[in-house]
Amino acid sequence: MRQRAEAVLRRLAGEDARLREDQWRAIEALVIDERRVLCVQRTGWGKSAVYFVATALLRERAEPTGPTVIVSPLLALMRNQVEAAGRAGIRARTINSANLDEWQEITAEIHAGSVDVLLISPERLNNPEFRDGVLPRLAATTGLLVVDEAHCVSDWGHDFRPDYRRLRTFLGNLPERTPVLATTATANARVTRDVAEQLGTEPTDPTGPRSDVLVLRGSLDRESLRLAVLDLPSPAHRLGWLADHLDRLPGSGIVYTLTVASATETAEFLRSRGWSVAAYTGQAEDADRRAAEQDLLDNKIKALVATSALGMGFDKPDLGFVVHLGAPPSPIAYYQQVGRAGRAVEHAEVLLLPGTEDAAIWRYFASLAFPPEEQVRAVLAALPTDRPLSTQALEPLVDLRRARLELMLKVLDVDGAVRRVRGGWLATGEPWVYDAARLRRVAAARAAEQQAMLGYAATTGCRMRYLRECLDDAEAADCGRCDRCAEALFSPEVSPAALTAAQTFLGRPGVQIAPKKLWPTGLAAVGVPLKGRIAPSEQALPGRAVGRLSDLGWGGRLRDLVGPGAPDGPLPDDVAAAVIEVLKAWAHGDDPWPARPAGVVAVDSRTRPVLIGSLAERIAAVGRLPLLGRVTSVGPAGGDGPRGNSAQRVRALHGNLAVPEELAAVLAGLDGPVLLVDDLVDSGWTMTMAARALRQAGAPAVLPLSLAIPT
Repeated sequence: MRQRAEAVLRRLAGEDARLREDQWRAIEALVIDERRVLCVQRTGWGKSAVYFVATALLRERAEPTGPTVIVSPLLALMRNQVEAAGRAGIRARTINSANLDEWQEITAEIHAGSVDVLLISPERLNNPEFRDGVLPRLAATTGLLVVDEAHCVSDWGHDFRPDYRRLRTFLGNLPERTPVLATTATANARVTRDVAEQLGTEPTDPTGPRSDVLVLRGSLDRESLRLAVLDLPSPAHRLGWLADHLDRLPGSGIVYTLTVASATETAEFLRSRGWSVAAYTGQAEDADRRAAEQDLLDNKIKALVATSALGMGFDKPDLGFVVHLGAPPSPIAYYQQVGRAGRAVEHAEVLLLPGTEDAAIWRYFASLAFPPEEQVRAVLAALPTDRPLSTQALEPLVDLRRARLELMLKVLDVDGAVRRVRGGWLATGEPWVYDAARLRRVAAARAAEQQAMLGYAATTGCRMRYLRECLDDAEAADCGRCDRCAEALFSPEVSPAALTAAQTFLGRPGVQIAPKKLWPTGLAAVGVPLKGRIAPSEQALPGRAVGRLSDLGWGGRLRDLVGPGAPDGPLPDDVAAAVIEVLKAWAHGDDPWPARPAGVVAVDSRTRPVLIGSLAERIAAVGRLPLLGRVTSVGPAGGDGPRGNSAQRVRALHGNLAVPEELAAVLAGLDGPVLLVDDLVDSGWTMTMAARALRQAGAPAVLPLSLAIPT
């Protein structure tokens, strides 16, 4: 059988390919012993070879098994795996959200036995049509179940996805002794135990993996990677350094950033310095992301400037470098991302350029974790047990934004408290306990990982050893290659020309504020008589802000002024100067305002009245405009604070913003728009509702101006 396995491997990977010992142990356990196996092996080790070879052997039997089912997290990963399977003579198909019209045909092929491998996303496991129509028969005939990127199963892992927890139901419906393989490159001991426990039965040793799961952990050293950290004093220095040194980095590679805005800015700056790069974020269209991936695969560009949206699933064996502008929140996540490089080249450069703003960005993403118990109970109370509510219909009834609400519903579904059905969600009525202790432990683990990432940047010892120890690699040793073990290859020096260009680029203030044109859906359910399109006579015009809180340039300065916990105080001179620059560009740029403002109005604020007041006064003084007054808040305290979603925000503001009589008396007589100023446009609804109140009171037009927007 090993000879047959080697023959399949050669079809897959070339005539010189040979099975590693642990690859054979995994294949043997799956095909001969029909066991459950967890492979924790470094990126590029050949985990996919294990399940493709095992599939071929199982399908060659006199009585072949049913298809292998691979649960895979990303469409890009599926595309790569379908191509790889074809090289080994294995017929692979995929059922996902992008090929709904092929589901019936593929299902028929599965039932006819002509499909060797079926790839599905974890989300597909709870799609009502798939779960009820395809999954039962599929589970009954599955010959091998593969859980790819298995660290996503564990909420201790760096990339937990609740849909992966549905695999427990799938596992329970498999025929007895169906082999199961889980694979990951990024699991420490805690995550390994958690995943192994979910694959198997009760453990004989509570501190170890479950007894019926074979765990194969290999060395996580990557001999081709040369790690280094450069501590540079500002975002401008980091951008300037990259523009100066990109030509010294081998081949083509990836530049990772922590936010969408940073990816966009970095790509724009590098292009302005003559580099061929592309931005890659989760907000880009799928076709654009595919084109960017292909350009990198074909070496048509020097780098993709990407968020974590480019992670699992992207396979370019000759990737020459990975640079991080800003540190990921854990060494495990960092190891996963740098593992994209150096799979089929002798040397690849891995550089971390941490920023002082990294911790603030980590805190922001941590704030999106599982909601507190009272919010969860409110959602359960709002869901009926006899008729489904869509997420869109549920959202106005609860104080959670759409993405966070959907994540919470997925967790509740796995826990049995709700059920997804055709048309939406139902409460099951089953008892449910809010596991506050576990959530606190997970939060504490996340905080410890952040500290460990800071430790990676500061360590005086071997960097690869540090990462391997964070992943509980028992074989961790000094690598002899990193900037701590050997002479550093890169100096932190930035040329004056590149630094000046970066400072000028990042110092440009001004981003557009798009006006709201539609009311949130479901407002009638919360007692607000608004729906459909906002009347053009009540809309604001496009506005401007100095910058985004996530910007590389103005982000840090603006977070100091309007970020969480920032104290109230007068507008600083440097920010005032930036506001004036924004107004100048707005008046004379490519997309100017339709007419010069005829006056300034401030948005009332209980949190930063001094800041907003001084902003309005400075603008009025410099622009020689009358300071007309404020749109006042007449509702209860807290009504002008942030809300979870748009519908709740509008509900809180509706009827609670007023135009005083003395302000209303002058609005109708103005011969130009009102400049409406605020400190932070978050959801955008305060500005929208204040502009509507001004328009209803007679203002001919409203131009929103804010110090900051979030992203």
